[in-house]
Amino acid sequence: MKIVVLLKQTFDTEEKITVTPQGVDERDAKFVINPYDEYALEEGIRLKEKLGGEVIVVTCGEERAQEALRTALAVGADEAVRVDAAGLPDDSFAIAEALAAVIKPLAPDLLLAGLFAVDTGSGSVALQVAERLGLPHASAALKLTVGSAAELGLTRPAEAQRYALVERDAEGDTETVALPLPALVTAQQGLNEPRYPSLPGIMKAKRKPLRTVDLSELGLSAAARTVRTALFPPPPRAAGKRIAGSPAEQAAELVKLLQSEAKVL
Repeated sequence: MKIVVLLKQTFDTEEKITVTPQGVDERDAKFVINPYDEYALEEGIRLKEKLGGEVIVVTCGEERAQEALRTALAVGADEAVRVDAAGLPDDSFAIAEALAAVIKPLAPDLLLAGLFAVDTGSGSVALQVAERLGLPHASAALKLTVGSAAELGLTRPAEAQRYALVERDAEGDTETVALPLPALVTAQQGLNEPRYPSLPGIMKAKRKPLRTVDLSELGLSAAARTVRTALFPPPPRAAGKRIAGSPAEQAAELVKLLQSEAKVL
């Protein structure tokens, strides 16, 4: 199998983050692989170990994003591609267009990605890539099995050589869907337990191919469909209030406060 995993380098949400109207102050930020993309990467490597093939990681970012790609190679990916984001608008439409242009000639059997990126939280880029490539998709995978229709116990007539059987998170419940490959699956927390790079893996990663693709090579003239005008942190949390009285009095006062101050009723 040829498996392509979409990665994004994001700031570490476990570290202190300074937010300015222009965005996150990168001078003090620590950057890591987006946590949800780690689940996608681990699943891709597990499928490769079970079924054979190769795992190619693809990102769209600045030069520093190569650090995330090297980490992915050290974990077990075979090849990495970085789309140089210089001149590319910070816009999901433009990013998806560039990623799809790189992935199309790779002709993957399976495309994996994280459910969403922790810095923007939109969860739309991978789905836009799938739309551009004409791939079916399933989001928020908690379990993923790949095999033939017979191996997966599917009763419908086989339309493809292989299927992805996906148990996915559905708003607190789960549902199981079968997708003919090629397809996109996005990973939810709980799909697996990502591994750490080993010392031998880190040494091998230095010799694995990592190429950079410029927008000019893709023949794209990226134009933003959306513009972020400002970014700001939530206001500081106000001090809480303690309501006295009997339970009935407390309930009545709480309803009053929700109506007059919180304005949610």
